Amino acid sequence: MSGGELVAHFGGPDLAPGRLRDLLAERTAAVPAGGAIDFVTYYFRDRRLAEELLRARRRGVAVQVTLEGRPRTPRANAAVVDLLSGPAGLAGGLRLVQSRLDGTPLGRVFRPRLHEKLYCFSHPRPTALLGSFNPSGDLPEEQPEIVEEIRDQDRGHNVLVELARGELVGPLVEHARRLHRAPHGPLDRLAPRANRALRADRLEIHFWPRVLPNPVLGLLRRLGPGARVRLAASHLSGPSALRALLGLAARGVVLEILTESTERRVPPAAERRLSAAGISIRRVAHPQGLPMHAKFALVEAPGRRCVIFGSFNWTEPSRRFNREIGAICADAKLFDAFAERWGALEGQLEQRSPPGNEHRA
Repeated sequence: MSGGELVAHFGGPDLAPGRLRDLLAERTAAVPAGGAIDFVTYYFRDRRLAEELLRARRRGVAVQVTLEGRPRTPRANAAVVDLLSGPAGLAGGLRLVQSRLDGTPLGRVFRPRLHEKLYCFSHPRPTALLGSFNPSGDLPEEQPEIVEEIRDQDRGHNVLVELARGELVGPLVEHARRLHRAPHGPLDRLAPRANRALRADRLEIHFWPRVLPNPVLGLLRRLGPGARVRLAASHLSGPSALRALLGLAARGVVLEILTESTERRVPPAAERRLSAAGISIRRVAHPQGLPMHAKFALVEAPGRRCVIFGSFNWTEPSRRFNREIGAICADAKLFDAFAERWGALEGQLEQRSPPGNEHRA
């Protein structure tokens, strides 16, 4: 795709703080009366951005926000939910995705979380942004303990890719609105639309959970000797993820991984297994603990280059249960933009500490 129809927007410690939340705020402010805004996200703590959405609604914009109702850090979204659900809020425009299984042992295992990050705007032209960024920062920050838990995504590494192709944006808007109005539960994967890709030119968009085979794993399993994969993974754990990556190495694929510095998101045991198989795995760290929350893979094989990006993690919940969105794109300019960003990540590699002294956030 060309002509500005596919643009990667990055956030990171080497860029202006709040770059991606400012992008969402600017897009929101640009939608006039009669337009529409649709947000789907997991964490939403940014009260200034929430106020921008309320201003849009007051000037006659149709605003819908679909938000995970029970994230891993339970009270993280409370302040924004209070704003958007109050007397001057969004009324029916706010949907908290919840389940009867919430708070039960079954809910911890089987209940899908709404982990997508998708932001759609009708004006100045229809666009959709998808990727890894949650508007999870807040100014002034009144709950630093929550930021310590979920980490500062306004300044950490993140990405949103902006799409402007009508044959993609329209279905993505409908997808966001379906998430807003539909029930959610373990049977989500059975819906035909969950297993149907959106395609335009050199880009395809996929959804999870699904019953059909994972398209990302399918692409990687077709790779053989001579191929190279560079994976930026904020979360990496679980048997299926490790099997897939170890399988690449066994087939002669050159695999390089840049990942988070925290043990909770990337356990040392997983790191050791991958390293033992000859896979280069390095942790991206920052002196202030800013996260490496970007999620993408650069794939190079004879006659093919593509970039994979989206909301999904290399974990069992993302693969099996969560509502996720991801894309596979063969656009050369987008590939080059992500490859350049890979270089920025390599510039922040962790100076390894002795075993047992790793970050534990």
